[in-house]
Amino acid sequence: MNSPTIAVLIPCHNEEAAITKVVTDFRTALPAAAIYVYDNNSRDRTVELARAAGARVYREPLQGKGNVVRRMFSDIEADVYVLVDGDDTYLAASAPAMVQRLLTERLDMLNGTRVTEIAAAYRRGHRLGNTVLSGLVARMFGNRITDMLSGYRVFSQRFVKSFPALSSGFEIETELTIHALELGMPVGEMDTTYKDRPEGSSSKLRTYSDGLRILRTIILLVKDERPMLFFSWAALVLFVTAVGLSIPIFIEFHRTHLVPRFPTAILSTGLMLLSFLALVCGLVLDSVARGRKEVKRLSYLALRAWQDD
Repeated sequence: MNSPTIAVLIPCHNEEAAITKVVTDFRTALPAAAIYVYDNNSRDRTVELARAAGARVYREPLQGKGNVVRRMFSDIEADVYVLVDGDDTYLAASAPAMVQRLLTERLDMLNGTRVTEIAAAYRRGHRLGNTVLSGLVARMFGNRITDMLSGYRVFSQRFVKSFPALSSGFEIETELTIHALELGMPVGEMDTTYKDRPEGSSSKLRTYSDGLRILRTIILLVKDERPMLFFSWAALVLFVTAVGLSIPIFIEFHRTHLVPRFPTAILSTGLMLLSFLALVCGLVLDSVARGRKEVKRLSYLALRAWQDD
């Protein structure tokens, strides 16, 4: 493209310790880019400092990173979007190379894969959780993204304007990844330095509760996008349970021609019926999901693609 417009999107909540440096670093790294800071109910000087550093500052009252990303994607028009956290843990100097690769390879999403030797920056529990959740998504939707929970990404306009953004919190990164994988978009990854937060800044990520929310989001997206897989597993569990309960009854009936455990027999029959019902639900919803995928794909294709010089 000839001189693409670039927007740097920075969602923030109580980031006064880092926001000045983040805005300044990105203004240096991408001097032609417009820097947008969206404040999410900060109770400190985040807004004042971001504006003083030269960013365009707006507010999103609905709490949660997903709500902020939805608002940013809705409001801002650009050819290239750089999404980065406002905590100064990502290297702004990586942005020009990431943007250039997005343009050169005509990608829709470039994911910044975190690389660090600093234990405090990427705690063992967070690293393990990211590996497990990324591996789960890779098995379900394709193994093309290794750091699913990275907060540093570059997008095309096509991606941003076709992304529904249904999540409200930190599970937004999961939704971004699955949206790209499910529609078969051209995506890539690039290593980027990841460092610890500056003094006075604290993480908003709650390891266990947000981890469970991300896992819940993955399960719900599998149900929505891969209903046959989801309901087949449910049908299999119900079928095996029903057969396991019925075996002693059949053995007793074969030996005595009596059915003394009537409640268990009724339960086994009910579970077997539920198993077949789950399978039928999977077949029906699989057709519905295919139709939804076609509509999303057509919406994506209706948007402007990369143009040659």
